[in-house]
Amino acid sequence: MILTGLEIKRMVHAGDITIEPFNEDQINPNSYNYRLGPKLLVPQFTEDETQGFKEISLPEEGFVLEPHQTYLGHTLETLGSKEYAMSLIGRSSLGRLGLFLQVSANLGHTGSCHQWTLEIVAAQPFKIYPYMRIGQISFWCNMGNAKTYDAGYSCHSDPEVSKFMKGPTRGTPTSRPPQDIPSP
Repeated sequence: MILTGLEIKRMVHAGDITIEPFNEDQINPNSYNYRLGPKLLVPQFTEDETQGFKEISLPEEGFVLEPHQTYLGHTLETLGSKEYAMSLIGRSSLGRLGLFLQVSANLGHTGSCHQWTLEIVAAQPFKIYPYMRIGQISFWCNMGNAKTYDAGYSCHSDPEVSKFMKGPTRGTPTSRPPQDIPSP
């Protein structure tokens, strides 16, 4: 069961949901609009075609995202709950312009509370700004006994790169994807 905006507000005031800072004008019927934090990890490719990221501070005049690249941002707000599971998604008004958010990882486990890393991909050149309303979070009731989660990415408040390639049997860093994919 999803919480309504008024219930989100009530649970923030009761201490069961954390949204810091909290602004009532960011409440939606079933979610809360979160803002983009000031840091962005920009993809960088080296001479040997491996990918890394460079951290930048988003300028007030904005930053243009290049199409088909994954950028890592973060929420300005600290978001979480020990009572509810969360879902972080984009805003339809931005998605209709070609900005995709949380492309693959939108689930926030019960117990997680931090500034969330955002997966940001643009379909066309797209200018983003620090502190803009970029996405929304919804809160969901758990059925059964919920075990709170406090591991993995939930320990980070700055944009965090993938841990997938950091395992003992994995190479680092990842290889650059092919640029020309043949048509079927």
